Amino acid sequence: MENISIIEKSGSNYNLLEVAGTINSYTYTEFQNKVYDLVKKTNLVLDLSRVTNLSSSGLGVLMAALEDGNEVGNKLYVMKPSEVVRLAIESTGFSEMFTVIYSLTEVM
Repeated sequence: MENISIIEKSGSNYNLLEVAGTINSYTYTEFQNKVYDLVKKTNLVLDLSRVTNLSSSGLGVLMAALEDGNEVGNKLYVMKPSEVVRLAIESTGFSEMFTVIYSLTEVM
Protein backbone atom coordinates (compact mmCIF):
# COMPACT_ATOMS: atom_id res chain seq x y z
CA MET A 1 0.00 0.00 0.00
CA GLU A 2 1.27 3.42 -0.90
CA ASN A 3 1.28 6.09 1.77
CA ILE A 4 1.29 9.83 2.07
CA SER A 5 2.18 11.88 5.14
CA ILE A 6 1.04 15.49 5.44
CA ILE A 7 2.08 17.72 8.34
CA GLU A 8 0.51 21.15 8.57
CA LYS A 9 2.27 24.16 10.11
CA SER A 10 1.37 27.85 10.24
CA GLY A 11 3.50 30.89 9.57
CA SER A 12 2.78 34.61 9.78
CA ASN A 13 1.35 34.94 6.25
CA TYR A 14 1.20 31.35 5.03
CA ASN A 15 0.42 27.75 5.88
CA LEU A 16 2.99 25.05 5.23
CA LEU A 17 2.24 21.47 4.27
CA GLU A 18 5.20 19.09 4.60
CA VAL A 19 4.37 16.23 2.27
CA ALA A 20 6.18 12.90 2.15
CA GLY A 21 5.57 9.72 0.19
CA THR A 22 3.50 9.08 -2.89
CA ILE A 23 0.89 11.37 -4.44
CA ASN A 24 -1.12 9.25 -6.86
CA SER A 25 -4.68 8.13 -7.56
CA TYR A 26 -4.77 6.20 -4.26
CA THR A 27 -3.47 8.97 -2.01
CA TYR A 28 -4.27 12.29 -3.66
CA THR A 29 -7.70 12.82 -2.04
CA GLU A 30 -6.27 13.74 1.38
CA PHE A 31 -3.66 15.95 -0.32
CA GLN A 32 -6.30 17.59 -2.50
CA ASN A 33 -8.65 18.35 0.38
CA LYS A 34 -5.96 20.04 2.47
CA VAL A 35 -4.45 21.97 -0.44
CA TYR A 36 -7.76 23.26 -1.83
CA ASP A 37 -8.99 24.31 1.61
CA LEU A 38 -5.83 26.17 2.59
CA VAL A 39 -4.98 27.93 -0.68
CA LYS A 40 -8.39 29.62 -0.61
CA LYS A 41 -7.63 31.06 2.86
CA THR A 42 -3.94 32.03 2.75
CA ASN A 43 -0.66 31.69 0.90
CA LEU A 44 0.31 28.03 0.79
CA VAL A 45 3.78 26.53 0.85
CA LEU A 46 4.10 22.90 -0.21
CA ASP A 47 7.34 21.30 0.98
CA LEU A 48 7.63 18.51 -1.58
CA SER A 49 11.23 17.55 -0.84
CA ARG A 50 10.24 14.08 0.39
CA VAL A 51 7.70 13.19 -2.29
CA THR A 52 8.78 9.97 -4.00
CA ASN A 53 6.10 9.81 -6.72
CA LEU A 54 3.84 12.43 -8.28
CA SER A 55 1.25 11.10 -10.72
CA SER A 56 -1.00 13.00 -13.08
CA SER A 57 -3.60 13.07 -10.29
CA GLY A 58 -1.17 14.92 -8.05
CA LEU A 59 -0.18 17.27 -10.85
CA GLY A 60 -3.85 18.03 -11.42
CA VAL A 61 -4.21 19.03 -7.77
CA LEU A 62 -1.22 21.38 -8.08
CA MET A 63 -2.56 23.01 -11.25
CA ALA A 64 -6.06 23.50 -9.81
CA ALA A 65 -4.68 24.85 -6.52
CA LEU A 66 -2.56 27.36 -8.43
CA GLU A 67 -5.70 28.64 -10.17
CA ASP A 68 -7.77 28.62 -6.97
CA GLY A 69 -5.13 30.66 -5.15
CA ASN A 70 -4.82 33.15 -7.99
CA GLU A 71 -8.60 33.68 -8.00
CA VAL A 72 -8.57 34.88 -4.38
CA GLY A 73 -5.15 36.59 -4.42
CA ASN A 74 -3.17 33.88 -2.62
CA LYS A 75 0.09 32.38 -3.80
CA LEU A 76 1.06 28.73 -4.06
CA TYR A 77 4.74 28.02 -3.43
CA VAL A 78 6.49 24.73 -4.19
CA MET A 79 9.38 24.42 -1.74
CA LYS A 80 12.42 22.23 -2.35
CA PRO A 81 10.79 19.94 -4.92
CA SER A 82 12.27 16.46 -5.05
CA GLU A 83 13.76 15.38 -8.37
CA VAL A 84 10.60 13.38 -9.09
CA VAL A 85 8.40 16.43 -8.49
CA ARG A 86 10.65 18.75 -10.47
CA LEU A 87 10.62 16.43 -13.48
CA ALA A 88 6.86 15.89 -13.27
CA ILE A 89 6.18 19.64 -13.19
CA GLU A 90 8.61 20.23 -16.07
CA SER A 91 6.87 17.54 -18.11
CA THR A 92 3.64 19.59 -18.06
CA GLY A 93 5.25 22.51 -19.87
CA PHE A 94 3.83 24.81 -17.17
CA SER A 95 6.85 24.92 -14.86
CA GLU A 96 7.17 28.71 -15.29
CA MET A 97 3.74 29.10 -13.66
CA PHE A 98 4.94 27.63 -10.35
CA THR A 99 6.88 29.67 -7.81
CA VAL A 100 9.66 27.38 -6.59
CA ILE A 101 11.41 28.37 -3.37
CA TYR A 102 14.12 26.79 -1.24
CA SER A 103 13.48 28.53 2.09
CA LEU A 104 10.50 29.91 3.99
CA THR A 105 12.24 33.29 4.02
CA GLU A 106 11.32 33.55 0.32
CA VAL A 107 7.56 33.65 1.05
CA MET A 108 6.19 37.14 0.33
